Amino acid sequence: MSRDAVLLMAYGGPRSLDEVEAYYTDIRRGVTPPPQLLEELLERYRAIGGASPLSGIVERQRAALAAALAGRGRAIPVYAGMRHIAPRIATVVEGMALDGIERFVAIALAPQRSSNGAGYRRAVEAGLAAAGARGDAAPTPIFVESWHDEPRFIDALARATREALGRFEMPAVVRLVFTAHSLPVRVVAEGDRYPDEIAATARLVADRVGITDYEQCFQSAGRTGEAWLGPDLRDEIRRLAADGVREVVVSPVGFVAEHLEVLYDIDIEARAVADEVGIRLERAPSMNDDPAFISALADVATRALGAGTATAVRAGTPAGVGR
Repeated sequence: MSRDAVLLMAYGGPRSLDEVEAYYTDIRRGVTPPPQLLEELLERYRAIGGASPLSGIVERQRAALAAALAGRGRAIPVYAGMRHIAPRIATVVEGMALDGIERFVAIALAPQRSSNGAGYRRAVEAGLAAAGARGDAAPTPIFVESWHDEPRFIDALARATREALGRFEMPAVVRLVFTAHSLPVRVVAEGDRYPDEIAATARLVADRVGITDYEQCFQSAGRTGEAWLGPDLRDEIRRLAADGVREVVVSPVGFVAEHLEVLYDIDIEARAVADEVGIRLERAPSMNDDPAFISALADVATRALGAGTATAVRAGTPAGVGR
């Protein structure tokens, strides 16, 4: 029986309104949110049906990846853990030790590398430390640092983007806008490569689609009182309207599943701004458990296991594929 495994890691999201406060507190490192901010977040979750679908989507991704790897002759366990909600990454890693896993590939479901990814690594290391303290043999992690330019991932994004463009009578005149989660400006000033990797993903997708004129922006900036990366998607929509644009496709290349930042920040908030300024806005479908996307994850996992390193590997960009 194989002692290899894969661990998918996601941010997590509340599965009911009752979980929102604890989830928000965890994100805030144990600091209870002010009542006004909590109520604002609750209203957002109410607007998308009262919960985040992320846990269910990640479970589908986990099962689909296990099946894809088995189809390639590599029938190994695939686990899934969350940073801010159960099942916690550290707890899952402890369970992997109990299952006798000897090494595993750790893949954050965030394709572009950022300092935020350190939280996933810390969670894995906490689980390994707990397993060791209990006397169990801790498995060896192989961390995938980035897979923002994984070829099949780019192909899947391009196909989703084409589908959204195809909803318009004249796709060639529709303005394409790529978006990703914002980060504090200070983090980027400290050398974070996240904006470069977002730009690389957008450029590769645009090349696949055959578009040279597109926009790139950010969304979902935190309420921290400091500057975050822009331009913000809502501001970009207003600017495009002022320039006479009337049809827009938003392709959220920084996200691989539907959750609050997609279902509310784009589908409700950004679309309301678009309606206000006379723009028809369509969103490219999320990756979720799309078979092409799962194939990309399988490529990432297979390559990492083949590398056999105990530290970190970088997926994507095989020879001949530009960044």
